[in-house]
Amino acid sequence: MVRYRLLDKQKEFMEIPHSNQLDVAMYQGGYGSGKTWCGSLLGILLAYKYPGSRGMVGAKEYELVRKTTLVSYLEHLSNLGYVSEKDYNYNKIDKIIKFSNGSEILFTALDDPEKFKSLNLHWAEIEEASQITDSSFKQIIGRLRNTYRGKDWKNFRYRLFGHTNPQSDKGWIWKRFVENKKENYRLIIAPTTNNTYLPPHFIQSMKDSFDEEYYRINVLGEFGDYSSGLVVKGFGEENKLKLKYNPNLPLHITCDFNVDPMCWALAHKDEDNVYFFDEIVIENTSTQQCIEEFLRRYPNHKSEIIVNGDASGDNRSTQSEYTNYTIIKRALKEYGYDVKFKLRNYNPPVLSRIAVFNSRVKNSRGERHLFIDAEKCKWIIYNIENLSFKEGTRVVDVPTHTQIKSNREFKFLEHPFDAVSYLVEYYWGK
Repeated sequence: MVRYRLLDKQKEFMEIPHSNQLDVAMYQGGYGSGKTWCGSLLGILLAYKYPGSRGMVGAKEYELVRKTTLVSYLEHLSNLGYVSEKDYNYNKIDKIIKFSNGSEILFTALDDPEKFKSLNLHWAEIEEASQITDSSFKQIIGRLRNTYRGKDWKNFRYRLFGHTNPQSDKGWIWKRFVENKKENYRLIIAPTTNNTYLPPHFIQSMKDSFDEEYYRINVLGEFGDYSSGLVVKGFGEENKLKLKYNPNLPLHITCDFNVDPMCWALAHKDEDNVYFFDEIVIENTSTQQCIEEFLRRYPNHKSEIIVNGDASGDNRSTQSEYTNYTIIKRALKEYGYDVKFKLRNYNPPVLSRIAVFNSRVKNSRGERHLFIDAEKCKWIIYNIENLSFKEGTRVVDVPTHTQIKSNREFKFLEHPFDAVSYLVEYYWGK
């Protein structure tokens, strides 16, 4: 049997400091702060402390429960010495752990509140609570009404507990646990740095990889407005340099294939830094026209050319041998250039690209590893200084057709940023 030693924040999460019959606790922590580990341990302790009790463990999607939370429950049971059917039984079909003392834990998805509308529970746990809706949260609160009480149930309280990565906008967790906090609603903020069992390099690697605000939210576990305002954070005059193209260095072309406008960026890079020295942004065009423009500008390049960019640019139907990238490859080969393609198999989530890009612009240590020639890269700079999120969300605010009609410059938002961020994410993404 393994003996556990809880961290201070985990003890705070476990213990109830008030006399209310309902305790609602949210464990909000950074990466590696032990959120799932702590929540699953509490669920097992409640199942054994209150024989015959009924608990529920859920997340927005069942796959998240199956691959993370359930695994943590079974690991705890093994570590605590409960290894045989006389102690518990897990029914994979019904998704229930049944204990020898009569307690049950049901594992389920929380995407549809109607699915658990008829349940009567003593406690409930929510995995990645920020992903579920406020209506689901209220429905779960309403399920904590099981009237069964065993003879040994001393100091019983109904409990709803969840764990989550910090919210980037002020959603329902902020409103219920900060803005309109009740006496029996507890928010425990656990920074990653609180977990003394993590290897030293884990924290350091995140300091190097994340920009200041992303680090504050996702490592220190704090609330923030990371999703409001501009998409690119920390960009300053220090990121603007007068850059020189060098024909003897590898030249990177990174592409976004929107037709109007089509946006390519040209760069040199080394192990730590990327230097965007030019852009090709053309309205109502084609891939063939853009590669011809590149060849017009750089007819005497001596080193290799490396093509990065939108993974979907390599898609093609069975009826055609032509893709955006085959057009580029054919043109460069015919011109005698040594060309290589370095592309993702699929495009990563937009927010992942944004996070990686921002960490190159300025990381949490104040270091800058991304530089742009502001004179030649007009539309890249325009995007950095104007592309924003929709207010209160983490959705990039793409201009509508009506907005573009009223201001032609709006059509140049998003696509130049996509082009440069594809390259940055490919080389420095996880």
